[in-house]
Amino acid sequence: MCTGTVANQKNYQQNYAFWVRLASTASVVVAITLISIKLFAWFQTESASMLASLTDSILDSGASIFSFFAIRYALQPADEEHRFGHGKAESLAALAQSAFIAGSSMLLIFHSVQQFMQGGSVPKVGYGIAVSGIAIVITFVLIVIQRMAIQHTNSKAVQADNLHYQSDILLNLAVIVALILSSYGWLWADSIFAIGIAVYLIIGAVRIGWDAFQALMDRELSEDLQEQIGRITMAVDGVRGFHGLRTREAGPVRFIQLHIELANELSLLRAHAIADDVEAQLMKAFPGADIIVHMDPEIVAVVEGSLKR
Repeated sequence: MCTGTVANQKNYQQNYAFWVRLASTASVVVAITLISIKLFAWFQTESASMLASLTDSILDSGASIFSFFAIRYALQPADEEHRFGHGKAESLAALAQSAFIAGSSMLLIFHSVQQFMQGGSVPKVGYGIAVSGIAIVITFVLIVIQRMAIQHTNSKAVQADNLHYQSDILLNLAVIVALILSSYGWLWADSIFAIGIAVYLIIGAVRIGWDAFQALMDRELSEDLQEQIGRITMAVDGVRGFHGLRTREAGPVRFIQLHIELANELSLLRAHAIADDVEAQLMKAFPGADIIVHMDPEIVAVVEGSLKR
């Protein structure tokens, strides 16, 4: 690997580490703040929708704390026992989060149904509305920080956390509507909104869990990214074809392996230079990637292809 490529990879890793650490730290601070103010509001209102919002914030704090430690573990460099790095720690954390969210949401549905059957009023609605408004403002600030981090890193862990907090804004708006309706005598609204929020959380948990499972199973990069890899490879002077493309992703690292097909008469020195060029061009498009380029003479590619047929 050339010196410039090594330097670019190091800069990418440092930039990635800075932004994901900033985003994960801000997420934990916001989650703890939201839990505190929503717990106070729930004691004051005894609202099921406020309990739903509190439950979501508790789940978010668990998710944020998981991400906080998982990201730091995932950023550790490869060692003798983990030669491909620690990136899958992010996916393991996401899988655990999804199971926790789904289970807690089921308990929330049970509580809301019980409250709906028993009936009752929602006291001190103003507290709940004020706290939900404050939560929206705090969450919006966090989302801005996370969006900046995603632009710089495209971190899957930060994207998942960002999705949680985007839903938080909608959730807090729903709580405000439910409390207003309850104050006008529509007491059923509080329980119904809480059940709707719980169902929404379960759907999100299933989606996050499925994506995490696929990452742990070494799912290939998307077809668009694979096509991009092919275009970049074929644009390098001297490459006549490629085959055996294999890709996967673990935390911040994308793994790319492929065989390039070269003219039969090329010297080893020239073939190595072309392979280095392919690696450098792919690294520009996929900073921080782990790339292996194998060189094959055209005749070998033809023979292997005919044997497979």
